Amino acid sequence: MRTEPFAATEVIAAKRDKRELSDQQIDWFVDAYVRNVIAEEQMSAMAMAILLNGMNRREIVRWTKAYIDSGETMNWSDLGRPTADKHSTGGVGDKITLPLAPLVAACGVSVPQLSGRGLGHTGGTLDKLESIPGWRASLTNTEMFEVLKETGAVICAASQTLAPADRRIYGLRDVTGTVESIPLISASIMSKKIAEGTGALVLDIKVGSGAFMKTVEQARELATTMVEIGNDAGVTTRALLTAMDVPLGRTAGNALEVKESLEVLAGGGPADVIELTITLAREMLEASGAQGTKDPAVALRDGSAMDVWRAMISAQGGDVDAALPTAKETHDVVAQSDGYLIKLDALAVGMSSWRLGAGRARKEDDVQAGAGIQWHVGHGEAVAKGMKLFTLHTDEPARFEPALEVLTTGYEVGGREEISARLPLIIDRLV
Repeated sequence: MRTEPFAATEVIAAKRDKRELSDQQIDWFVDAYVRNVIAEEQMSAMAMAILLNGMNRREIVRWTKAYIDSGETMNWSDLGRPTADKHSTGGVGDKITLPLAPLVAACGVSVPQLSGRGLGHTGGTLDKLESIPGWRASLTNTEMFEVLKETGAVICAASQTLAPADRRIYGLRDVTGTVESIPLISASIMSKKIAEGTGALVLDIKVGSGAFMKTVEQARELATTMVEIGNDAGVTTRALLTAMDVPLGRTAGNALEVKESLEVLAGGGPADVIELTITLAREMLEASGAQGTKDPAVALRDGSAMDVWRAMISAQGGDVDAALPTAKETHDVVAQSDGYLIKLDALAVGMSSWRLGAGRARKEDDVQAGAGIQWHVGHGEAVAKGMKLFTLHTDEPARFEPALEVLTTGYEVGGREEISARLPLIIDRLV
């Protein structure tokens, strides 16, 4: 019988009493949990102690390393090209990964993009891509390497063997009110990205009503912590704080956002999506050390980013020429007066899209590929009476009423002088 070096209760009590945990305590606690020596309620108690009392930089780095050490790591050195990845903390209409990955690849840097699914009002990249007929999210490590080698970019689900400790602990955090802990958020995100083996990482930390971080101060604290963890682990890491008080682009949903992403790859699309995509692409290229590569703005215009997209989607089984799914039912919301769209709240739009069937309440729930919302007028733009403001999409008409109930709280038409202030798209940059 194995003799354990610590008792779970003594390590929990140390953090409960605001003491620092040693490297040995952290390594053992995470490993013992994976081995089922530590019970679910004990890890839940530790998560709450960390939420309430925090961790210093050394503790967070070590906790992250313990997550990484619980599974396998990946290495892309055989590709012969620099690698870069992007992680967004999530928002409404945030389809940036879709055009960004092929765009960066078209500029000479490989993109191994491990992505997730939506839960609640924020969308998930994998859900969006699964609206493309035939596309596969789950790839073996060998398949991932082959797609990356062939096309320059891959977007897929993380392997079950990548930071498995985090996967289990995240499930506990979700049901114990400990999701908001910055040390645990940081370790969760960064363990997977470091284990993924990317050479450079750019973080897109969303700020505002539709984001997890509601204030710039919260977002900056999270960004600083994650940049420090990445750089300490030898991954060149930088972060942008970007706005999520207003939803991105003109759509929220799954197939709807794929369609909008294709518009961007074709050289069009909403100005804010174009700007953020190009800005993040330039950050990824610079962080990777790529020199003399094509500028992302050029790669959008000349079709090379679209070429990579088509190759990447096809390599993962997707039919790039197939029609995207559409919802069975639509409902238009029209303006009742002339004026300006003085308010457009990201959280309300996201919740409305979720109620239409674009998101899930539980991880095991299905999503509707065609569900979601289009907004035809942007924040601060002029409105004429009778003009379409929104189009709601769903397969189930009964969903319109609850979706409209929350959407009506999130927009307002009024005078020019009443247009609400909004955050700049790019708020800050941390390196």
